Amino acid sequence: MFLLIWCYAADLILGDPEWMWHPVKALGKAITFLDKKLRTRQSKWSQRLTGAMLALSIVGISAFGAYLIIKVSGRLNPLLGKMAWIYLGYTTLSIKDLFLKAKAVLWEIEAGSLLEARRQLSKIVGRDTQKLSEEKIIRAAVESVAENTSDGIIAPLFYLTLGGPVLAIIYKAINTLDSMVGYKNKKYVHFGWFSAKLDDIANFIPARITGFLISVSSFILGKNFKNTFRVMLRDGRKHLSPNSGISEAAMAGALGIKLGGPSIYEGQLKDMPYLGNSVRLIKPSLINEALRVSFMASFLMLLAGVFLRWIM
Repeated sequence: MFLLIWCYAADLILGDPEWMWHPVKALGKAITFLDKKLRTRQSKWSQRLTGAMLALSIVGISAFGAYLIIKVSGRLNPLLGKMAWIYLGYTTLSIKDLFLKAKAVLWEIEAGSLLEARRQLSKIVGRDTQKLSEEKIIRAAVESVAENTSDGIIAPLFYLTLGGPVLAIIYKAINTLDSMVGYKNKKYVHFGWFSAKLDDIANFIPARITGFLISVSSFILGKNFKNTFRVMLRDGRKHLSPNSGISEAAMAGALGIKLGGPSIYEGQLKDMPYLGNSVRLIKPSLINEALRVSFMASFLMLLAGVFLRWIM
């Protein structure tokens, strides 16, 4: 119970400093290495098979590594074992990192530097940012806050609650695989198919918990709870992803704005569905509002996690 709180607090204090060894960065290097070794010009089903081998290998290595670190540390010293639990658990969370990266976009907009705002935005979104207007930069930043609230905060807390750092690290491995090879482009459409489907499954429940928590957070923060919940139910399933649309639609409802729409990815125009209604004007302060909703949702998930671990 208290270990979960320490993980949450550690992320708020430390974030993701560049100098610290981080399991997710190690996962990224391992995926890149195996990607080069396994992905070749093969048939559709051969690519899917080798892609599945990549995903299962990374998940297995991650699970075994996390389990071994906690077990060996605990055998050496019980306190060291708890510290290993906290460290591994904390590295699965991205509360402070999301805050700093979204804030960096906001600060550049407020400073009048759209060129730098686009560059900062490119760190948290997958779309092309070079030609985005101020309004589209703000929309994209809010969408990223909503999506990353689910992937980077609520989902890891959910799995930390259910299975500790081992299960949370497994989730991060799946999520990292999806972010690196789960693209539906010519290069990865078959090779990354298994990773993408695995991520859809892993995020199915957390995404819906996130949508609900964003709705509750909107009520606590004095926003329109009914509209948040209604937009989430109405528009959440319009998105191409079975999960991303839930949190994005809920955030759009909470802020009273319209998200989504056509975006350019790797030079290709994608006609994404619109989520929400244009009740308010798009202005930079919406990024701050989205971050407040995100933080409140994360805090509510922490409380729920602590309660569940207490009764378990």
